[in-house]
Amino acid sequence: MDLTHLNKEGRAKMVDVSTKKDTLRTAVAQAVLKMEKDTLTRIVKGGIKKGDVLAVSQVAGIMAAKKTPELIPMCHPLLITSIDINFEHNFDNNELIIISTVSLSGKTGVEMEALIAVSVAALTVYDMCKAIDKSMIIKEIKLLKKTGGKSGIYKRLDN
Repeated sequence: MDLTHLNKEGRAKMVDVSTKKDTLRTAVAQAVLKMEKDTLTRIVKGGIKKGDVLAVSQVAGIMAAKKTPELIPMCHPLLITSIDINFEHNFDNNELIIISTVSLSGKTGVEMEALIAVSVAALTVYDMCKAIDKSMIIKEIKLLKKTGGKSGIYKRLDN
């Protein structure tokens, strides 16, 4: 497979997507935060003094997805039609799981937007809870699934 982000001189360029057809494209990404059991309990029950951690994290993730081309140099500005952030918790492993789903109808995918969304959402949780748990670990930021475009469907097999 050729790398399409390089020009004739081997330097970075933004890919020309003008001849690509618009297709419905969706990407789902995940981040996991490992933390102390008490921290997870307080997040879920709303016991963090800074406010509703999940609500703030959700908004931060959505805002970040919309700003992806400002953060990743070769990403195209996109007309995203949907961004959703959901949370799951695993008390057995003291983990908060953040899942983003980003969609649009367009010429290029939204994988980076989904990955940025969970990354910033996770960082927001850390920021809001660091006073009680500086040992939190943000891990397993990964693409779970993507649909649309020339390459079709990708689904991670190791979930």
